Amino acid sequence: MTDTTAAPALALTDLHASLTDPVLDAMNFLNEVVARFPEALSFAPGRPSEGTFETDDLARHLRSYTDHLEQARGWSKDKVRTHLFQYGRTNGIIHELIARTLANDEQIHVPPESIVVTTGCQEAMLLTLRALFAAEEDTLLVSSPCYVGITGAARLLDIATHPVPEGADGPDPEAFLAAARRLRQEGRRPRAVYVVPDFANPSGTSMTLAARERLLQVAAEEDLLILEDDPYGFFVRTGAARPTLKSMDRERRVLHLGSFAKTALPGARVGYVVADQEVVGPDGRRSLLADELSKIKSMTTVNTSAIGQAVIGGLLVECDCRLREANAEAIAYYATNLATLLGELERHFPEERRRELGLSWNEPTGGFFLVVDVPFVADTKALEDSARTFGVLWTPMSDFYAQGGGEHRLRLSCSALTPDQIVEGVRRLARFIESRAAEAAGRP
Repeated sequence: MTDTTAAPALALTDLHASLTDPVLDAMNFLNEVVARFPEALSFAPGRPSEGTFETDDLARHLRSYTDHLEQARGWSKDKVRTHLFQYGRTNGIIHELIARTLANDEQIHVPPESIVVTTGCQEAMLLTLRALFAAEEDTLLVSSPCYVGITGAARLLDIATHPVPEGADGPDPEAFLAAARRLRQEGRRPRAVYVVPDFANPSGTSMTLAARERLLQVAAEEDLLILEDDPYGFFVRTGAARPTLKSMDRERRVLHLGSFAKTALPGARVGYVVADQEVVGPDGRRSLLADELSKIKSMTTVNTSAIGQAVIGGLLVECDCRLREANAEAIAYYATNLATLLGELERHFPEERRRELGLSWNEPTGGFFLVVDVPFVADTKALEDSARTFGVLWTPMSDFYAQGGGEHRLRLSCSALTPDQIVEGVRRLARFIESRAAEAAGRP
């Protein structure tokens, strides 16, 4: 008879320490709460609206890409078939189209060979961190609050992070300068800075032009690299779009992390990193950092889905590699949503009532997110009560503070709701806030 005795349970303490890090639980918890309360209106996810998605578009994009290969590039059908059905180039097959799009939309002019096409921007982060951080003392400086994707990736790779408090206008160059110098005095090596300069997740803040120029100066003075994450830059509500750090970069200090999740379709899982830095080997051989990232990618995902890339490639061909123009309708939609959210918060909580409650929020000039400061602890227990009793979901900000903080703050995302849903969602949120504020003040 076969012995069916189960092996002893694995001890969590014998697994990688990152598995006990609350950051790694944040995404799963939110998904679980959303699943448990499907009727609740959700300000939690930062995913794009599905209003313009059509399943027929996928086939059209794919055909546009194959037509491009056959007609514009003169490929045979056999070559196209191999291109799409086989593993393909490790660093990606649509790098030339991405390079053209970056030149048109962002005035980022780089050779196509400096672009690594990745499985979502999350892989771009992992590849970049793994390549740049070699010694135990190497430290990544991050804004605080910070997107959990980068801090979680660093945790998986045993890379030290150092949070730098964000200012009213986003990442503060002077704070990064002071932090870098302090780390060196402690015997650590500040290696790179991670920033989301436009409409950051989670805070919604944006860097001024002067701050961008100063951050590039600080990077040069302190010999830092800058990891620029730019998923939301298109979605301006008021004012004009600001230049990316990479478009202003004259010393190749910026690695530009991009994604088509918000500007095209998240299901394709296509991101990229612009890594045009020169690498010199001990034998004097020179290469691009993108080539070195390729070595790591070959041992992780091998390559990014050719089908996913082809769908995005076809979309880029259709818009003549001018994705900002193709997003005009989405830009207007998200601007309306954010304006609606801000207007409804003001309607339910006029200035006098805000002062009474100790309530406030910021007013981002674009993007998907804003942050509300509340007079109670906005933790997971409060979130469950909000979902169960009031039918509205949001995101606790404490998840975005690597070393504690944000307990009285919550993030609202307006991207996945319609304007009518936002109106009803804020009505429910206002009832929740009033209830919790009364409870915190000891009122019935």
